[in-house]
Amino acid sequence: MSIGIWILGNQLSHENTALNSILTEKLSAKIIFIESLNFVQQRCYHQQKLIFIWSAMRHFAQQLQAENYNIDYKIGLDFLSILTAWIQENNITQLRLMLPCDRPFLKLIKAWNLPCQIKFYPNNNFLWQPEEFQQWAKSRKRLILEDFYRESRKKWHILLTENNQPIGGKWNLDKENRQPPKKNLSPPKTLFFPPDNITLEVKEKVEKLTINTYGKSDNFSWAVTRKDALKVLNNFINNCLENFGKYQDAMITNQEFMWHSLISPYLNIGLLQPLEVIKAVEKTYFDDNLPLNSVEGFIRQILGWREYMYGIYHYVEEDYFQGNYFNHQQPLPDFFWDSSKTKMNCLNQVLKQTENTGYAHHIQRLMILSNYGLIAGISPQALEDWFHSVYIDAYDWVMQTNVLGMGQFADGGILASKPYASSANYIHKMSDYCTNCQYNYKEKSTENACPFNYLYWDFLHRHEDKLKSQGRMNLVLKHLEKISPETWEKIKYLKQLNLNHKINT
Repeated sequence: MSIGIWILGNQLSHENTALNSILTEKLSAKIIFIESLNFVQQRCYHQQKLIFIWSAMRHFAQQLQAENYNIDYKIGLDFLSILTAWIQENNITQLRLMLPCDRPFLKLIKAWNLPCQIKFYPNNNFLWQPEEFQQWAKSRKRLILEDFYRESRKKWHILLTENNQPIGGKWNLDKENRQPPKKNLSPPKTLFFPPDNITLEVKEKVEKLTINTYGKSDNFSWAVTRKDALKVLNNFINNCLENFGKYQDAMITNQEFMWHSLISPYLNIGLLQPLEVIKAVEKTYFDDNLPLNSVEGFIRQILGWREYMYGIYHYVEEDYFQGNYFNHQQPLPDFFWDSSKTKMNCLNQVLKQTENTGYAHHIQRLMILSNYGLIAGISPQALEDWFHSVYIDAYDWVMQTNVLGMGQFADGGILASKPYASSANYIHKMSDYCTNCQYNYKEKSTENACPFNYLYWDFLHRHEDKLKSQGRMNLVLKHLEKISPETWEKIKYLKQLNLNHKINT
């Protein structure tokens, strides 16, 4: 048997199960990496995302070659033609690869008529395999994240006493987290890396592409090797973790990264492994007595949220991804692609940051961008496609569930217990964005009113019947009775101006 290994761009780990399958056949097996130009034309991807993936692939291939693996690195138009030619040239009889994490790509591969046998290996970029999640989920009436998180804590014995009880007496310390930012708050310095020659070559290639791309590449400084990704993790643990919980939802003008770890890009392509990150953070809690609310809050994002999103993604039926519970059909506004086209400071700050870095932290994405999309009635699928295109850590498995389910409530409550919709009050509480904005966060029915306000109340009003079925919404819905007919007319008028781009341009 002549064995070939195909390593995908988001499987760059020595723990790759397909790679590990040839440890005893290292010298005879062949390994291929492929950069496909056609594949990256599916979306208008951020330039830094393309640089990140291709540079990380080239670095990993170079490392494997130094370890005496037989490496072929191919650059061309499409995966299928390159792969077919390589299989034939090398007389490959069995192609092995780790299961792709994204359903459309797996479906694409299975539809190919390759001239050899293909064998898939489990994807160990995640702790829960899809079959294990299905076993956990199938007997439950509702799939609740908190239940899954507790099960995961027990399964890997994380932050537990000898009696399998949570250290500190509580499973979830969220109430101790998420404080508003104080004045003159100074976040720690972020660790970034100057591009080496490989990255500079990829950067030049991306900048010369004739296909549509998004964002700016000038300040690319992400890690592209495991060695540097580990430095990012250690920097977070040593300099950011202590205050992470307290300020994980805070937003400050021109402060792009705050106390966030910035490891999601590295986890999602295999440069870091989830359990090693969780164990490193847990160890620091025991060794250095860091605040439990920060440690637990961070571990919950990986062991709870990340694994839950991956599990849900593979558990739901195909039609989940076309869900549109509120039947929102508005097109994506132009300012999502060009931050200079909005005068709303919060949107401008987050979109400008996205253009410059390919990154925004979870509250910027959920409560600024997704929140706006929800209350403005933007098509959930159009918004998801944009998120997938522009963020350096975005893949189908996380964007479909996170944007459609959590951000847009397009699944009608399968994933989230209520819509994440809010007025400007939340943004004012958790950021300083409103301070330097031309719109008034206190107003809801004047032309000076923050669009988040009148769009929020219009959203509640037009979907009142559906929202009543969500028990957690009943209290806020009672406020609709207090709004006068005259105010409703002004709100509807302002909404129409906004949708016609007469406001917020």
